[in-house]
Amino acid sequence: MLLCITQVLISQEKPKIGLVLSGGGAKGLAHIGALKIIDSLGIQIDYVGGTSMGAIVGGLYAAGYSGKELDSIFKSVDLTELIQDNVPRSAKTFYEKDDSERYALSLPFEDFKVSFPEGISGGQNIYNEFVRLLFHVKDIKDFNKLPIPFLCMATNIETGKSVLLDNGYLPEAIIASGTLPSLFEPSEVDGQILIDGGVVNNYPLDEIKAKGADIIIGVDVQDALAKRDDLSSATEILVQINNYRTVNDMVNKIKETDIYIKPDIREFSVIDFERRDEIIESGSVEARKHLDVLKKITPRKKSKRQAVPKNGMDSLTINRLILTGNDNYTRAYIKGKLRFGLGDKIPFEKLRQGMGNLSATGNFKAIRYKLVSNGLGTDLVLNLRENPNTMYIKMGAHYDDLFKSAALINLTKKNLFFRDDVASFDLILGDHVRYNFQYYLDKGFYWSFGINSNFTDFDEEIDFDVISNNFDVVDDPNIGEINLDVTDLTNQVYLQTVVREEFAFRAGLEHKLLRYSTRTLSNLLPNGNEAFEPSEEGRVFFEDSNYFSTYGRLTLDTYDDKYFPTRGLFFDGDFHWYLFSSDFNNNFRAFSISKARIGGAFQPIKDLSLNIESEGGFKLGTSPVTSFDFVLGGFGNDLINNFIPFFGYEFLSLPGNSYVKAYARLDYKLSPKSHLLFAANVANVDDDLFRTGDWFTAPDFSGYGVGYGLESFVGPIQIYYSFSPQINDSTVFFSVGYWF
Repeated sequence: MLLCITQVLISQEKPKIGLVLSGGGAKGLAHIGALKIIDSLGIQIDYVGGTSMGAIVGGLYAAGYSGKELDSIFKSVDLTELIQDNVPRSAKTFYEKDDSERYALSLPFEDFKVSFPEGISGGQNIYNEFVRLLFHVKDIKDFNKLPIPFLCMATNIETGKSVLLDNGYLPEAIIASGTLPSLFEPSEVDGQILIDGGVVNNYPLDEIKAKGADIIIGVDVQDALAKRDDLSSATEILVQINNYRTVNDMVNKIKETDIYIKPDIREFSVIDFERRDEIIESGSVEARKHLDVLKKITPRKKSKRQAVPKNGMDSLTINRLILTGNDNYTRAYIKGKLRFGLGDKIPFEKLRQGMGNLSATGNFKAIRYKLVSNGLGTDLVLNLRENPNTMYIKMGAHYDDLFKSAALINLTKKNLFFRDDVASFDLILGDHVRYNFQYYLDKGFYWSFGINSNFTDFDEEIDFDVISNNFDVVDDPNIGEINLDVTDLTNQVYLQTVVREEFAFRAGLEHKLLRYSTRTLSNLLPNGNEAFEPSEEGRVFFEDSNYFSTYGRLTLDTYDDKYFPTRGLFFDGDFHWYLFSSDFNNNFRAFSISKARIGGAFQPIKDLSLNIESEGGFKLGTSPVTSFDFVLGGFGNDLINNFIPFFGYEFLSLPGNSYVKAYARLDYKLSPKSHLLFAANVANVDDDLFRTGDWFTAPDFSGYGVGYGLESFVGPIQIYYSFSPQINDSTVFFSVGYWF
C-alpha cells in the first residue's frame, strides 16, 4: 500500500485526497479522533464522503470545522438528550405540561386500533443543533462549493435503492443519512422518504473516487457480524441485519482504500454516546498507527487549513416566514407558537424554543426548516408534516400512601368538534376508582374555553380531634383515630387566556359534591344534629353537600421540571367564592377561600439545586362551614381541595381555616436520573390567623424529610423518611409514578 501511494505521489504533482467515513452510530465518534491526527499532519482533504454518523461528522468537517473543533462540539453537548428529543417544559402550554406529567405511555389509536410510532425520536433537537452549527453555509446548495466538496448517502425506503445527496440544505441531508430505523422517524427530502444510508451503502468509496480522488483515506467503524451474546438490544439486531450486505461489500472496498483506518470499537455499542471520550480516543489511537503512510501525503510545507468564519448562529434576524404543509393549522396559530416577531433580532435559543413549542403540540409529525439569506435578513422556510393521528390511548401507573395503587387508562381525541379542541378522559382503577374528563379549545393568548369533570375518592386514618374540632359531633376521649372516607365530584366550566405561554388566567363556575363519612363511628350519637345519625349502611356522614361557586386562578410556571426543578419560578393563586349550597349541616352562609403558593428553584453549584416555596390561605366570611378548611400533612403533588402536603405529619393532621407555610428542598443529583433529597417545612395553621396576627409569629409546626428520588419510565419514584420534633414521631412516605 505504501508503494502504491508513493507511485501516485511521484506521478502526480498534487494528488487529490478523498476521505471516506463509514456509519456506525456512536462508534462513528471515532472519526473525530482520526481527523485530529489528519489535521495535525497538515493533510489537505479534497473530498469528503460519509454515511450516517460518518455523514454527520463529515458534513461538519466539510463545512469548515476542524477535528479539534469537532472534538469540542461533541464533548459539549449531551447527545443522548438530543436523540431522545425531549421537549423542554418551557415549550409546552399548561395543558401540554399536565399531559406530559401524567402519562407514562402514549400510542396512536386511530379507528380503535393501536399503532406504534415510526421511531423513538423525530430528530428535532438534533436538527436544530445542526441548523445552528451550519448557519455559516446555509446558502450553499451545491455541496461541491463547500470548503471541502461533500456527499453523503441515504436509502429510499420505498425502493430500497441508495440515494446520493450532494446538494440541497446541508442539515437536512446529513440528518436523512443518519436516520437509523426504529431510532429516528424517516426523513422526507425532495419528495423521497429516506432512512439511514448504511442500509445499502455504508462506505461511499466509489462515489468519492468518481469525484476524482487519487488517494483514499478511509475510517471504518463498522463491525463484523456479531455473535448471539452481543445482540442484546433491538438496535443491535437492526444493525446486524444492515451489516449482512455491507460486510460483504467491504471485502473489495477495503482493498481499494489506500489508507484504511479501523479503530478498535468492539467494546462499544451504536448507542454508547455517554462513552464519547473513549470512542474519540480510539480513533486517534488507530490513526497514529498509520503515521508513516500518512506523512507520505503530508505537504512538504505544512499549511494550516484555511479558517472558515463560523459563529454557530448566536443570533439572527428573521424578517420573512414562508410556510408549507400547514393544511389544518393557520399561519396565526403557527406564528403564535413560535413566539417571536418578524424583523426582530433574536438569539438562536429563541428559534430553537419556537420549534419546541410546535413540536410539543403533537400536531406535527415532522418540523423541518431552512434558513436562507434574502438580502435584508433571513427567510425562515418552515416545512410542516402534520400528524395524521388525532386519537391516542395513554396509560400510567401510580402508588402513594394516600390513594394507594392505581392504574390509569386515557382516551384523547383532538379535533373532535373544532380545529383546536381536545377531549380527554382518564379512567383510574385500583384501590379507589376515579375519573377525570377534560374538554378544551386551546387558543393560546386568545380566550380559550374548557369543561372539567373529575371524581376523586380515598380514605385515611386521621385523629378524631380533626373531626370533633371541625364538625358538631360528640367529643369522645375514648376515640383516638377514625377512618375518614372523602368523596369529591367537581364540575367546572371556564374561560382561560395565556400570556407568553407562562402566565395563565382562568375564570369560571364550579359545582362540587363533597362527602366526608366514616364507618368507624357507626354508633356515634348525634350532638343535637340529626345529620350525624348512621345511614342504613352503618355509615356516619359529616358532610354531604353540593356547593356552587365562581372562581378565578392565576398561574405562572417556568419550572424546568415538576418533580425535581432546578430552575424557574412558580406562582399559583386561587380564589373561590361559594354562593350556594344544598347545606347538609344547616349552617351555610356565603363565604370565600383564597390561597396562593409562590416559589423558585436555582442551582448554586453544579448538580445541587435549591427549591424554596412559601404559601398561605385564608377564609373570608362568617360562615361556620368547615368542609373547605385547610388541613396540612402528608406528602404529594396533587392533593384535592385544601389538603396541603406537610413533612413530619401524616395526611390530614393539622386543620384550620387559615395557614402559612414555608418549604425548602435541597436536591443533589447523584447521577443523571438519581436524586438525594433533603426537605424542611414550617407552618402556622389555625382559625383566623390573619385576623389575630398569629401568622407572623414563630412557627408552631415543623417537619423534615430525607429522601431519594429516581426518574423512571413510569414517572418519579420517591421515598422519604419524615419526622417532626413537635410530636417526636417519624413516618415514611412512598410514591411511584406520575401523580394523577
